[in-house]
Amino acid sequence: MAALVDLHIHSNYSDGSDNLETLVNNIITSNIGIFSLTDHDTIEGAINIEKYLPSNIKYIRGVELTCKTRDIKCHILGYNYHPDDTALHNLILKGKELRRQKLETRIKYLKEVWNIELTKEELYWLYSRPSVVKTHFANILVKRGLAEDNLSAMRKYLDGCKTGNTRFDGEEAINIILHAGGIPVWAHPLGGEGEKHLSEEEFLARLQTMIECGIKGLECYYSRYNDNEISFLVSCANKYNLLISGGSDYHGSNKQNINLGELNVANKPVDSNNLTIITEC
Repeated sequence: MAALVDLHIHSNYSDGSDNLETLVNNIITSNIGIFSLTDHDTIEGAINIEKYLPSNIKYIRGVELTCKTRDIKCHILGYNYHPDDTALHNLILKGKELRRQKLETRIKYLKEVWNIELTKEELYWLYSRPSVVKTHFANILVKRGLAEDNLSAMRKYLDGCKTGNTRFDGEEAINIILHAGGIPVWAHPLGGEGEKHLSEEEFLARLQTMIECGIKGLECYYSRYNDNEISFLVSCANKYNLLISGGSDYHGSNKQNINLGELNVANKPVDSNNLTIITEC
């Protein structure tokens, strides 16, 4: 029986606003029958959420890895992996160190460039999180009244900060997901939130590289994609025998105007019949 699906969701274990229990309650309220928690570069929330799940919802363990695949900056979603896989755990530990480097670079940048010195309380909050991203800094800046919302805060105060290459190697990440029994999927392959979308020609050139590196699926349904973009991605997935996935990229109040289960700009319902990845998980 078909069920509403959302395979790209974030909790407060990375840059979402919802704690795990609240997130599950919101998923139930949204009538979503199949979902995945895909926090950035951490699997802690994906493991811990299982104790809150009702028996009538299908859960697929997930993660979103921040990568550079050869010359392509991208995010790789990993689904249905074994959580006790040693190589995966080592990769996550490596990611924590990379994010720690970014954290300290951004703290220094705010102080030296913008004369914004974070308080002890703000620093404690940042360092205590499993996965810190720009959104967390933006939350602090908005609370201080330095910006109206997270997006404008990031654009003004953080986008100019050069953190160096702190991304995972994409080919390594894909291979580790596969080694852990999981399925690697290219997240929002035409571009994510606030990014200029790739043309068909630009995407096809990158797709060949991603296929060579072992990607097994495309996130064809996405909250910022229109019908034409979705149809194009689905046709590409079918042509190259790739699995079809879809997710909202929900972050709660940390990313405005994205609802759970919103897998296209028109907010048309998308169920499990549209996503071939469901049959593999």
